[in-house]
Parts: sequence; structure tokens; C-alpha cells
Amino acid sequence: MAADSASDDSKFLRQDDDFRNSGVGQADWSAKKMVWIPSEKEGFEAASIKEEKGDDVLVELANGRKATVNKDDIQKMNPPKFSKVEDMAALTCLNEASVLHNLKERYFSSLIYTYSGLFCVVVNPYKMLPIYSEKIIQIYKGKKRHEVPPHIYSITDNAYRNMMQEREDQSILCTGESGAGKTENTKKVIQYLAVVASSHKGSKKDPGAEKPEKPGSLAYGELEKQLLQANPILEAFGNAKTIKNDNSSRFGKFIKLNFDVTGFLVGANIDTYLLEKSRCIRQAKIERAFHIFYYMVAGAKDQLKEELLLEDFGAYRFLVAGHVEVPGQEDDQMFIETLEAMEIMGFSEDERTGMMKVVSTVLQLGNIKFNKERNNEQATMPDNTAAQKVCHLQGINVTDFTRSVLTPRIKVGREVVQKAQTKEQADFAIEALAKAMYERLFRWILARVNKTLDKAKRKGASFLGILDIAGFEIFEDNSFEQLCINYTNERLQQLFNHTMFILEQEEYKREGIDWAFIDFGLDLQPCIELIERPNNPPGILALLDEECWFPKATDLSFVEKLMNTHTSHCKFSKPKSLKDKTAFSVLHYAGKVDYNGANWLTKNMDPLNDNVTALLNNSSNPFIQDLWKDVDHVVGLETITKMSESSAPSATKSKKGMFRTVGQLYKESLGKLMTTLNNTQPNFIRCIIPNHEKRAGKLDANLVLEQLRCNGVLEGIRICRQGFPNRIVFQEFRQRYEILAANCIPKGFMDGKQACQLMMKHLDLDPNLFRIGQSKMFFRTGVLAQLEEERDLKLTVVIIAFQAHARSFLSRRAFSKRQAQLTAMKVIQRNCAVYLVLKNWQWWRLFTKVKPLLQVTRQEEEMGQKEEELKSAKDLAQKSQVELKEISQKHTQVVEERAKLEQKLQAETELYAEAEEMRVRLEVKKQELEEVLHEMESRLEEEEERATQLQQERKDMQQQLQAMEAHLSEEEDSRQKLQLEKVTVEGKVKKLEEDVVIMEDQNNKLLKERKLLEERIADSSSNLAEEEEKSKNLTKLKNKHESMISDLEVRMKKEEKGRQDVEKAKRKLETELADLQEQLADLQAQIAELRAQLAAKEEELLATQARLEEESAGCVAAVRRVRELEGLLGEIQEDLESEGAARRRADAACRDLGEELNALRSELEDTLDTTAAQQELRTKREQEVAMLKKVMEEEGRNHEAQVQEMRQKHTQTVEELSEQLEQAKRVRASLEKAKQGLEKESSDLSADLHSLANAKQEVEHKRKKVEGQLSDLQSRYNDSERQRGELGERVSKLTSELDSVSGLLNEVEGKNIKLSKDLVSLGSQLHDSQELLSEETRQKLNLSGRLRQTEEDRNNLLEQLEEETEAKRGVERQASSLNMQLSDCKKHLDEQQGTVEVLEEGKKRLQRDLEAANSQYEEKVCAYDKLEKNRIRLQQELEDILMDLDNQRTLVSNLEKKQRKFDQMLAEERSISGKYAEERDRAEAEAREKETRALALGRALEEMQGSLEEQERSNKALRAEMEDLVSSKDDVGKNVHELEKTKRGLEAVLDEMRTQMEELEDELQVAEDAKLRLEVNTQAMKTQHDRDLQGRDEQGEERRKQLLKQVRELEGELEEERRQRAGATAGRKKLEGEVNDLEDQVEATSRGRDEAVKQLRKIQAQMKELQREVEDSRAAQKEVLSSARESERRAKTLEASFMQLQEDLAAAERARKQAETERDEMSEDLASNSGKSMMSDEKRRLEAKISQLEEELEEEQANMENLHDRLRKTQQQVDQLSSELQAERSSSQSSEGARQQLERQNKDLKVKLQEMEGQGRSKFKSSIAALEAKLHQLEEQLELENRERQTNAKATRQKEKKLKDLTIQMEEDRKQAEQHKDQAEKANVRVKQLKRQLEEAEEESQRVAAGRRKLQRELDEASEANDALSREVSALKSKLRRGGGESSFSSSPRRVGSIGNVSLSRTGSRRSRAGDNEGNGGNSENTNNVPEEEEPLFSSTPPPEDISGTLPEE
Repeated sequence: MAADSASDDSKFLRQDDDFRNSGVGQADWSAKKMVWIPSEKEGFEAASIKEEKGDDVLVELANGRKATVNKDDIQKMNPPKFSKVEDMAALTCLNEASVLHNLKERYFSSLIYTYSGLFCVVVNPYKMLPIYSEKIIQIYKGKKRHEVPPHIYSITDNAYRNMMQEREDQSILCTGESGAGKTENTKKVIQYLAVVASSHKGSKKDPGAEKPEKPGSLAYGELEKQLLQANPILEAFGNAKTIKNDNSSRFGKFIKLNFDVTGFLVGANIDTYLLEKSRCIRQAKIERAFHIFYYMVAGAKDQLKEELLLEDFGAYRFLVAGHVEVPGQEDDQMFIETLEAMEIMGFSEDERTGMMKVVSTVLQLGNIKFNKERNNEQATMPDNTAAQKVCHLQGINVTDFTRSVLTPRIKVGREVVQKAQTKEQADFAIEALAKAMYERLFRWILARVNKTLDKAKRKGASFLGILDIAGFEIFEDNSFEQLCINYTNERLQQLFNHTMFILEQEEYKREGIDWAFIDFGLDLQPCIELIERPNNPPGILALLDEECWFPKATDLSFVEKLMNTHTSHCKFSKPKSLKDKTAFSVLHYAGKVDYNGANWLTKNMDPLNDNVTALLNNSSNPFIQDLWKDVDHVVGLETITKMSESSAPSATKSKKGMFRTVGQLYKESLGKLMTTLNNTQPNFIRCIIPNHEKRAGKLDANLVLEQLRCNGVLEGIRICRQGFPNRIVFQEFRQRYEILAANCIPKGFMDGKQACQLMMKHLDLDPNLFRIGQSKMFFRTGVLAQLEEERDLKLTVVIIAFQAHARSFLSRRAFSKRQAQLTAMKVIQRNCAVYLVLKNWQWWRLFTKVKPLLQVTRQEEEMGQKEEELKSAKDLAQKSQVELKEISQKHTQVVEERAKLEQKLQAETELYAEAEEMRVRLEVKKQELEEVLHEMESRLEEEEERATQLQQERKDMQQQLQAMEAHLSEEEDSRQKLQLEKVTVEGKVKKLEEDVVIMEDQNNKLLKERKLLEERIADSSSNLAEEEEKSKNLTKLKNKHESMISDLEVRMKKEEKGRQDVEKAKRKLETELADLQEQLADLQAQIAELRAQLAAKEEELLATQARLEEESAGCVAAVRRVRELEGLLGEIQEDLESEGAARRRADAACRDLGEELNALRSELEDTLDTTAAQQELRTKREQEVAMLKKVMEEEGRNHEAQVQEMRQKHTQTVEELSEQLEQAKRVRASLEKAKQGLEKESSDLSADLHSLANAKQEVEHKRKKVEGQLSDLQSRYNDSERQRGELGERVSKLTSELDSVSGLLNEVEGKNIKLSKDLVSLGSQLHDSQELLSEETRQKLNLSGRLRQTEEDRNNLLEQLEEETEAKRGVERQASSLNMQLSDCKKHLDEQQGTVEVLEEGKKRLQRDLEAANSQYEEKVCAYDKLEKNRIRLQQELEDILMDLDNQRTLVSNLEKKQRKFDQMLAEERSISGKYAEERDRAEAEAREKETRALALGRALEEMQGSLEEQERSNKALRAEMEDLVSSKDDVGKNVHELEKTKRGLEAVLDEMRTQMEELEDELQVAEDAKLRLEVNTQAMKTQHDRDLQGRDEQGEERRKQLLKQVRELEGELEEERRQRAGATAGRKKLEGEVNDLEDQVEATSRGRDEAVKQLRKIQAQMKELQREVEDSRAAQKEVLSSARESERRAKTLEASFMQLQEDLAAAERARKQAETERDEMSEDLASNSGKSMMSDEKRRLEAKISQLEEELEEEQANMENLHDRLRKTQQQVDQLSSELQAERSSSQSSEGARQQLERQNKDLKVKLQEMEGQGRSKFKSSIAALEAKLHQLEEQLELENRERQTNAKATRQKEKKLKDLTIQMEEDRKQAEQHKDQAEKANVRVKQLKRQLEEAEEESQRVAAGRRKLQRELDEASEANDALSREVSALKSKLRRGGGESSFSSSPRRVGSIGNVSLSRTGSRRSRAGDNEGNGGNSENTNNVPEEEEPLFSSTPPPEDISGTLPEE
């Protein structure tokens, strides 16, 4: 099969169209009314309607049998045109019978793929077809769906191309019954994608490597091989043999193929659904379990067999039928292939062994047998051999396993109980364990395959998913699995319906069809909600889950609850038979399905023995442990017992960590699948099984119909019927059905849409049955069949008429032939009779002998004829000489023209040579520039490499910083702990709580004020919404104006069409003027309304301003409110700007209206005549238009003034608000500062007073500590000042270096700009400007990126400076606090005055230093701000220039496009005018030919008239001679001979005259015919010409309007360009001086090259110094780190001391409590012994002890307070140290960042210096500062802008020239049109002249005919006179004979002959005259030789009669 050629393969893809296109089938279909009737066996049978009887119809089947059928059961048949159609959606009769018949016909022709709209229907052929080879793949690669026959490859390729082009994820949904071919088609999809999207391209590069292993194998990459090898593994573990299919997939899968941006396959993922795990424990007799069981048992060899403990097939109970073989498949070979596939997929040896052990375990579990005990139902295991095998394979203990199975441990309440299992429970547990074990193995394999296929090297940009899932299933017994599958198909069908009609709606929108969208996906929603709805009411799955949680629930209770809940649901019903109480019915889209709810709760919960699962989780085999790692989520025996024992349903509700049901999991997975599919573009494939016998070529009709119904194909057809499924292109529709509307379409060209509209009007179809789109006709079902029937009827009528005409023609021709034969026979008979009579007549014999001798007398006549011929030859020679002269003159002219053309050609060749040289030079320049560009690109690549190196270094530094940050974060954590403890200690302070309460009150007040403000904001927003509605109304009014203007244009077109009828045009103009006046009145009214609306808006704006002022007055109190109002004001400003923009748009629309009115006025002036009434109308219109313009201009001015005033007011209010805000901010800042200072002072004072009052003894010690701390702080402060100075110097250096770097960058930008200029100039010549511009923009983006990087570095430096300033402020705050402490100490202690004065002096000095540093810092900040502003301004200017440049380019490109369109239109106009000129020339040539013919005929008539006159003269002369003869009776004998001679001459002349007359008559007839033809042709040409002129005028008028519009647009663009040009010229004039200065500077820089080199050396020295400084900074950083470590050590010591103090405090607290207890005891003792006087001494002693204890307690309290003070101070020190540490870290970070920045700048400077030295263009001085460098950049940018503007000016000039040329061409076209009109008028005049000439010629011909008749009469008279003379001569002769008998006999014969001749001639003349009168057409030449009647003088025998009619036939 695979070796067949492409031609043999094509017959399996596409049918032969001979029968479909033949007329035989069409005639047969139209002759018989063919329909489909239902049939039990065949589904539907073809029949023809014979008779209709009401609702019944009598039909005749193909076998001749007749039957009566109801009309409703009949389905229409499609015409033969639709036989074996590839897309069933194109069938005009969409019904089940037609779909089935089409599929059947295609299937019997081996065409298994058929489209049905979005579906691709596949019928399983049950044989191998050669349509999946690599050759077929190449045919379908890259082809659209309609270009190739239906195929799975076409669907796949279209999905792949859509994914690549539209970047939209795709999905292919394969559904169908088992055995329909889903899996095979999925394989073909993957095979095709593996070939098309393979990233393995080695076969193309290395031809020698193309050595495939197999002759038909394809080349794949590693991923593709793995993807193809994943399928055998999944098939081995998931497929099985069933009754219908030998390799049936018992699970659904969704294969997700990931592709990268380039379209290569980069990974895959597989999801599975509903594995039929029950197949591993039980099967039907003929079926098999999963393939892997048979593969393993048959294919495992000795060692593996022993390891897996395998036995024969019959030894396993789970393999029900033993070894069931699959035909054509060897199990042992398949096992080897499966292992090879696992190896390719990367499965390790241990994983493969573990998988096989699990499979063997499943088989061994089936061999475990249980028995019942005699006394009770408890199960026992008599033989544990199988259990031992299971435990050995799973790595668990046998005793534990048997105990877990027979007596599992169950937790009941808080106790654990061993529960004995019955035999049934044990069997169920083992079977459930086997199923769960196999399912987990399958999931693990799937995860392992996905891990292999998930390649993370390249990121997938999009994916293509393939869904292979079972179709809709309706069995006799439908269970929970069928519900899940049918639920899935319901969702998929809903997706199809939704997708289908979304595409339909897109098609209808694209074609502009009126269509109300119907979402047919909603039809399936009730059934889906019945199944999946969670509540209100709950669906089937929700009720099932609920029953699973309820106690003591059964399947019956579930079904009863289902019945009670959904009895009234439209898709739910009870079964008719009540035998099974667990049955219920659901009405799906495919039909009604009866479900049996038995065992649904068990299937939904899927319980397992949790004791066994726990054992498996603790297995010694790691593979088994991995399988059972999630045993916590298993439904175990405990859960079941809890459900059975509990009574409250709330106790068993779903909680976190509890199990989830199968229905929930499946619903979630389906939901994820549907969301994935909804996010993709789906493609649908429906697989159909033709028969259950697996026979090729057999199709069970009822089975296929059932599958079509289940697969949704018929559902899709039902949806198609609602829309317009039949589409046909306009051209095809007109070509096929124009015969139905033959006379409705006029002759000539007509648009297809207009023609179809006319045809549909003529056909008078219901408008609901069809729609007319932009390119197609849309019909409902059955309409095309009806049209086909009407067409067939029309064709039959036409063909019958044609046949009748043909037959009549043939019969008439045969009749005329027979008639001619009959007349010829009669003539022959008559001639034969005459000949027999004349044969023996003596005179006839004498005549035949004498006749040859009579030729001698005609020599003179022949001489005369020769002379006439000679004259005619001379005339011809003269004419030929004249023509030769004319030809020679023309020849000379042609030679001269040829010489001129040769000269022109030579000039053109020279120009071409010059152009070719120019092209060569340009190519050379282009190559040079490309080389330069490549060099620049290489340099850019080097720069990028350096940048990558720098980034790598930066990453290293960032890693170091991250390590430091981690360290800092640890320290920060410890500091936070200390702070938390500090917060707990300070939480006891009451003052803070009071402050908090006060702040809360203030906060509440502020919140209330905020609410008020929010309400005001809401009011303002509502006002804004009203304003927006008013703006919408304005836009609506604008749209009304535009619609009115469009109406005006339509009316103007009507006026232009009615130019010919002036009176009608006047009436139309008058009516339209009235309409225009009404519209103008409406417009004025609308303008008044607009004014009123504007006034209302002004009032509203004033109100809003007043509100804003009130809000601004309230803003002083609260800063937050002011900020919110600022945002509101910004929104209002935006709204105002949008209003202004809308107003500007309205003004632009008004201007457009004015221009259109001007155009209308100009067109009216052109079209209207110059009558007085029209002029008055025109003046009125002009006045009205002028009034309108004035009103609009006044309105525009007023509105602009109002907007300007509003803007001014708004800006004033905004400025006032901003000032108030700034004042409020300043006041608030000052207040906050004062408040903070006061709070700090009060807290510090209170703390210090308290500490001084309680700690006088420790003042000395504290003073010493403070002095030490001050010295440390002083040293640290000095160090920080020194570091700050160093950092300031570095910052200044860095800023100077930044400036120099920016100068260098600007220089590089200037060079790049120069290069870009050259590139742009050459690109404009070579049309490559876009590529060069893109490169230029990329370079600019790179430079801008570098600039941004430098800006980021600068920002980092600024942040570091800010951090330093913050650290400095912290130090200042600390110093101030310490100084305050010292001043307090000075007041109390006089001894410390000296030290305090010293400290104060140091403080003042530090303050002065700080103030100086702050002033320097502020100056630097100001300078930096100025630089930043300059940089921003320059950047903005650069962006504006770039925007202007882009705008100019877009304008130029638009102008070029418009010019091309205009050139195309002009070329079309020229071609049309050329065609018309050619037609005109042809008509003129034909007219000239006709004129020449008419002139020739006129000359011939004149010549004939002359000859007639000569004949008349000769006749008169003959008469005179006859009279002389009569008068001269004496000389009769002498003149007889002369008379006879003259008589013969006259007869000859008469004969010639007659022939000439006949010729003249023929020529006249020809001329008349020619005249008639000419008249008809001229009339047709005139009508055609008028029609063409009218069409051309209309086209010309439309094109003129379009051109006028384009000209107006171009004029507007030209005006804008002129304005820009004027601005550019002004800027150019300004910049020319600057350019000259710059040129001088450039010359100066070229002179200072050596100085620059010196400066470079200095810079290098500076760089070395910078490196040293960097090293110093690193050393400083190390020092800072060491100091940080020291501070950390200090902090640790402080922490230790703090802990010690806490311990002391705790000890003191304990002692205090103990003392208090002792005191209480003593007081009690005293109270008890108060009455005893003997204890008084003891009492006193105790009182003294109490007082002592109280004193000790007070001391302890004082110590506690001291400890608290110390703790607070230590915490302050810790905070101070932490702040110092942070400052040190920030300084180290800043120094490190500065070092990195310096290194980067150093490297960049080195690179740029090397480039400058290499290029030899180091032309800049070191003294040029950053501003001068930026000035250079600006100047260069200005030069670029100047040049670009020059180019734009050139382009504008070119456009102006082109516009002028276009206007000239338009004028020429108009002139040509006028010339054509003049020529047409001239042609009409010429035609009229020709008509007149023809009429004159007719009159002349009539005159000639009258003359001829006159001559005829004269000839008759002459002949009668001649007869009379002959009679007289005969009388004279008789007299002479009687009188003179002496005359000689010798003369008598001559006389007799002469007389005989005379008589014969007379009789011949009479006969000829009679023949002429009778019209028999005899020849006149032979009549004089035939004796018809004889005088009695010669013979008494009478002559034969009627000879004259017979002789000519001789």
C-alpha cells in the first residue's frame, strides 16, 4: 500500500466529479421528485413521489415497490451536484438522511474523512489506506482547509498554523465510541506534528547522515522520539481488547504539546481521565485485561520471571479467560518493544522492575482466597502462598498483611478495636486494593512520562492540546462511569455549539448580515446544571457527595432524594418500568439515558483498607513507598465505621485533610480541562464505527445514525438549520441561476452584488430565506434545492424550444429539397419531350449548322469591347500611379518618422546607460556603507560583550552585598528584639497613653472632615457625570449634522445624474433648496440650543469654581484634604482639556462642513445653467452659507474666549491652591518640628531631673562615662567628617567625570547621527530607509539605556548623600541631647563647668563646620538640579524632534500611498479612455469604409446613368435610321442586310443593358442591405456609446469627487507641511549662524588634537589616582567593617550587662516580696499578741525591724529606678550604635558603589579613548565642560533636524510638483473627456450625414429605378415598333416576291435566314419580356437562338409550344 504513487493515493482523498457535473444525473433527479423515506434496515431509502393524497404521499422505491408514507416522515434529497460533498454543511437539504447518504457514498469510495461544518467526521475503514505517508504529509503542509481534501492532517496543520500566526492556543478534540479510531487519529496528529514542528534538522544539513533504520521511517529529534514512544507505554498500561476493538483505550487523555516562538516542539504534558481500573480484576469472556498483564507473562524471561514470581496464564484468577490472543500481535514481542520505549523515555532499571512487581502483585492478589468459618461469618485464609508472594513483591510483612486483611484495627471513639471481616468484606478489600494499586501505578507512569517530556531548556510560548476521550455512551445498564462520560460530552458539545455560532456570528458580521446572535450553548445548560449544580437545588453529583457524608445512607436513599429534588426538572424523569427502584433517567442532547444508581456511593467514595495502605506506605521497597505516600487522603475503614456509627451529620462534614470523593475530583479535573479548552481555539474530530463486525466496506446505517446523534453531528446540523448554512459566491450564483432572471439584468458590466440583488428581486423569494453579504449569498436550508428545481424546469423549457426549432428547420430543409427535386424532374421531362420533337425537325438542323457561321459578324462588337477594356485598363493604370505616388509619399513620411524614433531610441539608450552607471555607483556606495555598518555592528557587539563582563562583575558585587545584607539582617533581628523589650518597658508610661487618646480624638475629627470632603467630592463627580452626558449629547448633535451632510451629498449626486433634463433638474433643485432651508433652520435652532447649553455649562463651571474656592479655604486646616482636592482638580482639568479637545474637533468638523459646502457650491456652479432663476437660487444659497459661516465663526470665537477665560480662572485657582498648600506644608513642618522638639525637651528634662534627684551619688561616675562617650563621639564625628569630605570630593570628581562621560556619549551620538544621516540619504535613493532608521533607533535606545544607567548611578550617589546627611542629622540630634544633659549637669554641679564650656565650644565649632558643609551641599544640590533640569529639557527636546521626525515620515508614507492610489486611478482612466478611443477609431474606420462604398455605388450609378443616356441616344439614332429605311422604300433590298446588322447590334446592346441593369439591381440590393446593417450597427453603437458615456461620466464624476477629496486632504497636509517648513526655515536661519560657529569650533578642535592627546595622558594619570583612591576607599571600608565589628562587640557587652541588671532586678524583687510576706506575718503576730504587755519589747523590736525593712525597700526601689535609668541609657546607646552601624554600612555601600561606578567608568573611558585614537577623530578639548558637550549634541541634533526638514521640504516640493502634475493630468483628462464628447457629437453628426447620404442614395436609386422602368417602357415601345417594321418588311417582301419573281434564288437563303433571325429575335424578345414579366428567370442570351413559333410562310406544321421554358435548362 505504501508503495503506491501519488495519483493512486489521491483516489483515497478526493472523488471523481464526472457524475456530479454530468447532466444525466441532474436530469434524472429533476425528472423524478426524489426523496428519502425511513427504512428499518437501511435507515433511509431513496424514492420518487408519484402522487400526493392529503397528508399521505404515494412513493415508488428503487426496486419498483410502491408505498404510502406520511409527509412528515419524508426528507428532501439533495441534487446530484452535492453528491459526495466534502463539507456536509454545504448541503442544501440538511437532514439526517442526506448526511447518512453522503457519509455512506464517501465511505464506499474509501473517502473516510468528511467535514461537517466545524466537525471532521472520520469513519473507521478497518483496513490500511495509503494516506498517512510522508508524501501525504508534504501535500498537507502549509495548506489551507479548502485547498486540500478532508484529512486529519489538514485539521492539524490548520491548528498549528493558527497557533503560529495568531499566537492563540489550539486544541483538537477526538471523541467517539470504542473502536471508532480515536487513538489512531491521535497518533496521526502527534506523528504529523512531530514531522512538521520537529527541532531536529540534521537531515537537511548533512545529506550523508540520511540513513534511516527503516525504509518508511521519518527523521525525529530526541523529544519527538520520546513523544512517540510515550504512546506505546500508555497503551500497554491503559489499553485492552474489547468486543468492539482490539486496542481500546480504557482511559481518556489530554496531550498538551508545547511549542516555542519559532514553532518548534519543546515539551509535552499528558493528563488522563477515568481509567477503567475495574478491568484489571474482571472482564468479559472474549475480552482481555490491560495489555501489560499479557505482555509481562508472555515476554518475561527466566531471571525476570523468577524475580517477579510469574506463572502461566491459567493460574491467575483475575485473567478470566486466560490467554486471549489479539490477531496480528505477538505479546512477547510487544513486551520487548514496551521495555525499549521505557528505556527511550529514561526509565531506570529499578523503576522498570518496580513497575513489573506492582503488575505481578495485582495478579497475585487475585489468587488470595478466603473461606467462612463454620460457626460465624468471619473470613479465614486457608492458604497464604499468594499472600506471601504479594508481601515479597511489595516488601511488607506477611503476618501484618494477613492481620490487616482479616482483622483490621479500627479506631472507635478513643479506643482502637480489632474488627473481624467477613468473606465478602475481605474479597472486596482485596479487589479494591488491586484496583487502587494499579491506578496509582498508572498515575505514577503518567507523572514519570510528563517529567521526561517536560523540557525546560526552551520556554513554551503556546501549546496545542489533543483530547482523546470516549464519546457519548448509552448502554443497557448505565452506571456512574457513564454519567461522568456523558457529563463530559455535554460540556464538550456546549463548547462546540458556542464555538460554532461564535464563528458563524463572525462570518455574518464580516459579511454585514443582520443576525440576532443565539448562543446555542445555553440549550445544554439545564442538563449540565442538573448534573453539576452545587446547591439551590443541588445537582446529581452534589447529592451523591451529600449522601456519601450522611450516616447509614444507601443507593436507594440517594435515588429517592434525587427523585424528590428534581421531579419537576425538564431534563430529569422517572423510568417507565418500576422494577428497579435505583433507576432514574436524564434527557441528554443525544437522547434519553436510563441510569442505575446501584453501588454509586461505594464508587464515589472508593474506600480502601487503611491498615494495608499503612503497611504499603512503610514498605522496604522505595518504589512502593513512593506509590503510597499520600495514604492520609484514603477513605479507610475508620471513616466507614464512623459513618455507620455516628448519628449527627454535622460531625462528618468535609474538613481540611479529609478525603475527597471521586465525583468532586472528576468535576474539578473536568473544570480545569474546560477552562483550558475555553482558552484555546478548538478543532473537533468525531470518530464513527461503521459496524461491530470489524469488516471493511460495510456500514450499518442505524449504528452510524446513533453515533452521529451521540457525537453531536446532528446537533450541529440542527443549529445550522437555524442560520444560513448554504453560501455561494456572487459570480457562481449569477452564472448558475441567471437563467431564472434572464431579462432583469441589463447588458454591459454590473457589480456582482447588484446583479444578485436584482435577481433576488425578480425571483421574489421570502427575504427571511436569504441574506446578501459583501462577497457571498447566504441561504437557509432547502432554498438552493428549490432554485435547482426551478432552474431545471427553465432549462427543460429552453431545450424543448430549441429542439422544436431545430426539428422544424430540418424538416423545412428536407421539404424544400424534395420540392426542388420534383420541379427539376418536371423540367427534365419537359426538355426531353422538346428535344425528341426537335430532333427530326429540318429547320432545327439547319439552325444548328448555320449558328457557328454567325460569329463573324460580331468582330466589330468584340473590337469595341476590347477598346473599352483598354480604356478601363488605362484608367486603372492611372489610378494605380496616383495610389503609388500617395504610397511613396507615405513611405517617405514613415521613413522620416522611423529616423526620428531611432534618434529618440538612441537618446533613451544613452539615458538608460547613464541611469545604469548611476545605479552601479549607488550600489558601490551602498556596499561601502554596508561595510561601515558591519564595522559599527561589530563594535557594538564588542561593547555588548564588555557590558556583559561589567554586568558579571556587578553580579559578583551584588552577591557580596547580599552577603553583607544577610549579616546586617541578622544584626537587625537582634536589634529588633531589643527594641521589642524596650517597647514593653516603655509601655507603662501614662503620658503616652494620654497623648494617644488626644491624637485619637484629633483623628476622629479629621475623619469626620474627610467624610464631609468625600461627600463634596461625590457631588462634584455627579456634576462631572452630568457634564459628560451633556458632552455626549453634543457628540450626538454632531453625528446628526454629519448625517444631514451625507443626505446633502446624496441629493447632490441625484442632481448630477439629472443633468440632461434641465426642467426636472430645476424642480429637484427647488425641492432640495426647500429641504436645505428647513435643515438650515434646524441647524440654527440647534445652534441656539448649543448656546443655551454653553451658558448652562458656564454657570456650572462658575459654581464649581466657587466650590473649589470654598474647598481651598478649607484646605488650610488639613493637608490631606488639600491633596485629595488636588487630585480632583487634576481630573477636572483633564475633563476641561477633553472638552476643549472635543470643541476643537467640533471646530474641525465645522471647517470640514464649510469645505464640503464650498465643494458643493462649486459643483452646483458647474452643474447648474446660467439662467436667472438659478443664479438667484445660487446667490440665496451663498448668502445662507455665508450667514452660517459667520454664525459658526462667532460661535467658535465665543467658545474659544470662554474656554480661555475658564483656563485662566482654573490656572489662577490652581496657583492659589498650590500656594496655600505650600504655606500649609511649611506651617505644618514648622509645627511638627516645634512639637517634636518640645516633646523631646520635656521627656529629656523629666528623665534628667528624675535621674539627678535619685542618683546624686553616681554623678561622678556618670560624668566620667559621659566624657569617655563624648571623646568617642568626637573621634567618630571627626572620622565621619573626614569621610564625608572625602566622599564630597569623590562626588565632585564623579560629577566631573559624569559630565565628561556624557560629553563623550554626546560625541558618540553625534557620530552616530552623522552616520544615520548618510544612511538616510542613501536609503531614500535605494528605498532602504526603514531598515536604516530601525538600526539608528536601536543605537539611540542603547545610548539612552546607557544614559539611564548613568542616571541610576547618579541617583544612587544622591541616595548615599542623603543617607550621609541623615546620619549627620542623627549625630546632631545626639549631640544636642548630650549638650542639654551637660547644661543640666552644669546647673546642679559647679565642678563640671569647665568641661561643659569645652564641650559647648566644641559643639559650636561642630555646628559651624556642619553649617559650612550644609551650605556646600546645598550649593552642590542646586548645581545638580540645574544640570538635571538642562538634561531633562534637552531630553524632552530630543524626544519632540524624534516625534516630529516620525510624524513627518508617516505623512510622507501616507502621501506616497495616496500618490500610488492616484497613479493607479489615472492609469485605469487612461486605459479606459484608450479603449474608448480604439472603439471610436474602429467606428470611424467602418464609417469611412461605408462612405467609400456608398461613393463607389454612386459613381457606378452615375456611370450607368451615362450609359443609359448613350443607349437612349443610340436608340434615337436607330429610330431615325428605321424611319429613313421606311422612307426609302426603293432601297429596301440594299438596306436589309444593314438593318439586320443594326438590329443585331441593338439586341446585343439591349442584352448588355439588361445584364448591367440586373447587376445594378443586385448592387443596389447589397447597398440597401449594407445600409440597413449600417443603420442597425450605428444605432447599437450609438446606444452603447451613450451608455458607456453615461457610465464613464458617472465613474468620472465619482472619481472626480474622490480626487477632489484627496486633493483637499493633500492641500491640508501641504498647508501643515508648509507651516512646518516655515518653522523649519526659521529654525534653519537661526541655526545657520550656530552651525557656522560650530564649524569654527570644529576647526579649532582639529588644531588642538595634540592638546587632546596630552589631556588624555593627564586623564590616564587621573584614572590611576582614582584607582588609588578606590584602593583607599576599600581600605576605609575595611576599617569601617572593623569598627562595625567593634560596635557589635560593644553591643554584646551591653546586652550582657543588661541581662545582669535584669537578674539583679529580679533578685531584688524576690527579696522585696519576701520582706513583705515577713512584714505581714509579723503584723498578724502583733495583732494576736496585742493584749500581752510582756511582748511590748518584741513589738518595738519588730517595728524597728519593719522600719528598717521599709527603708531597705525604698533603697531597693531607688536602685530599681536607677537600674531603669541605666537600662534606658543603655538602650539609647544601643540605638546610637545601631544608627552609627547603619551609617557605617551605608557609607561602605556608597563607597563600594562609587568604587564599582568608578571601575565601570574607567573601563568605558578606556574603550572610548581607544576608539577615538583608532578612528583618528579625537578632536575635542579637555576644557569643554558638560554643558558645552550637551550644546554640541544639541547643535548636531539641530543639524540633523535641519537636514531632515530640508529633505521634508524637498519631499513637499516633489509632492507639490506631483500635485501640479496631477491637476494638469486631471485637466487633460477633462479635456480628453470633452474631446471624447466632441468626437462623439461629431460622430453623431457624421452618422446623420451618412444617413442623409444614404437617403439621397436611396432617392437616386429610386430615380434610377424610375429611369430604368422608363427605359423598359421605351424598349417595349421600340420592340413593338420593331415588330411593326418587321411586319411591314415582310409585307414588302411578299409584295416583292409577288411582283418580281425574277429575283435570283441565291439571295433567298440569306434573306430567309435573316428574316428567320429577325422573327426569332422578335419572338425571343417577346418571350424574354414574357419571362421577365412572369419572373421565371430564364437566360435571355439563348432565347434568340430558339425557334418557338413559326410563321405560316415557312411551314404549315405548327411549332412546339413552351420551348422557352425548357431551353435554358439545356
